[in-house]
Amino acid sequence: MNDTAQSHHAPYSVGGDGDAAGLSAVGGLVGLLDLEQLEDDLYRGVSPAASPVRVFGGQVAAQALIAAGRTVPAERRVHSLHAYFLRGGNPRHPIMYQVDRARDGSAFTTRRVVAIQHGRPIFTMSASFQVDEPGVDHADSMPIVPSPESLPTYAERIAPIRDRISAWGPIPPLFDIRYVDDPPWQSRLTEPESGVHNRVWFRAEVALPDDDLLHVCVLAYLSDLTLFFSVLATQALAAQFDRMQMASLDHAMWFHRPFRTDEWVLYDMTSPSASGARGLGIGHFYAQDGRMLATVVQEGLLRLR
Repeated sequence: MNDTAQSHHAPYSVGGDGDAAGLSAVGGLVGLLDLEQLEDDLYRGVSPAASPVRVFGGQVAAQALIAAGRTVPAERRVHSLHAYFLRGGNPRHPIMYQVDRARDGSAFTTRRVVAIQHGRPIFTMSASFQVDEPGVDHADSMPIVPSPESLPTYAERIAPIRDRISAWGPIPPLFDIRYVDDPPWQSRLTEPESGVHNRVWFRAEVALPDDDLLHVCVLAYLSDLTLFFSVLATQALAAQFDRMQMASLDHAMWFHRPFRTDEWVLYDMTSPSASGARGLGIGHFYAQDGRMLATVVQEGLLRLR
């Protein structure tokens, strides 16, 4: 079945020719998520020209969700995703996204996506979409935190250790990031403490199109950026200073209410457990007006060297 702009999420009109050079030309987040459709249910994505050694996990999750959404009627919103990171991706080569149309029901649509590189799966995801329906409504309150404008910028935070974060350098400039609590490279100087909250304000650096799927995928991208910091903060560790091996293993998200990611969102993260060389992180996203937007759970690999 061919997708149409009238009934399905359409590609973004941002230009580019589908390769890394084109991505840098269209510049930034929207271009990163503007997948090239190769044929029905098969898409190709690329990584930024300046990338870490491995493809950033949030990028793969966001691109896979875009691919799934391109096969779903636009009036159906993403309400959950469940994913596994199988292998590290190579940012110098494109990633193929194969979509399986698992189910189209009267209210819910389910899609499965496999991200493939060099003939092998590197990531799998199931995502569920739902038509808007009325129902009961409640949510936990947003924690009381300082406003983002009152906090140091990301550039100000990293200035003392800029020479140690080259692997993360290409990712944060897409966003305005304001740490509420000390980031791991500062909190590592304290004693390990359970129940520590790691809170960060995020906002896309540029105005984004009015597309619900795009904003959900941007949030999926953001969700993997600092969630594992909650594990590190609880253990008083920092990747920039302590020898460790880290990798995302699995990732789940539930989207509760509509939002925009070119407006401030608060990411409140904790780590309830770490054992067996794995750490668990749980996070909630809130709008600046206090609405709970999404919930995230992720387990990651953490091996101390």
